[in-house]
Amino acid sequence: MINGLLLKVVLILAGLAIMALGLNIGLGGIQTLGWQVSDPYLTVTNHALFTVQDNHIRFIGGLWFCIGAIFFLGAIFQTTLRATLIILCLAVGFAGLFRLSGADVLNAAILPSLALELIAFPLLALWISRTGKTAPPSTVPV
Repeated sequence: MINGLLLKVVLILAGLAIMALGLNIGLGGIQTLGWQVSDPYLTVTNHALFTVQDNHIRFIGGLWFCIGAIFFLGAIFQTTLRATLIILCLAVGFAGLFRLSGADVLNAAILPSLALELIAFPLLALWISRTGKTAPPSTVPV
C-alpha cells in the first residue's frame, strides 16, 4: 500500500517537473523562458534560420510537456497506463544516451540530468513493472 502511494507521488512529481521543463522550452523556444538559466547565453546571427530551428524546438518542448502529462496521469490511471509509462521511462533512458555524443557531459550542470535519465528512469520503469505483477491465482482442489 505504501509502495503504491509512494509510486503515485513519484509519478506526480516527475510529471510536474517534466511538464515545467516542457513549458520552459515549448513557450520560450531555444532561448527558453529562463526558468533554468537566467543569464543570456545565445546570440542570433542568422535570424531566418534561428526562427525555423526555434519553431522546431518549441514543438519538442510541447512534446516533452505531453510526456510529463502522461506521467502525471499515470499516477491516477496506473493500471491503464502501466505499459506506456514503462516505455516512456525507457525512452527517456535511451534519449539520455544521446547526451554522450555532445561535449562536456561530465559538467556538473549536466550530470544530474544524465543520472536521472540513465539511472533513475530505468529504475522507475522496473518499479512500475513490478507493481503490475500480481500473485498467481490460488489453486483450489477439486
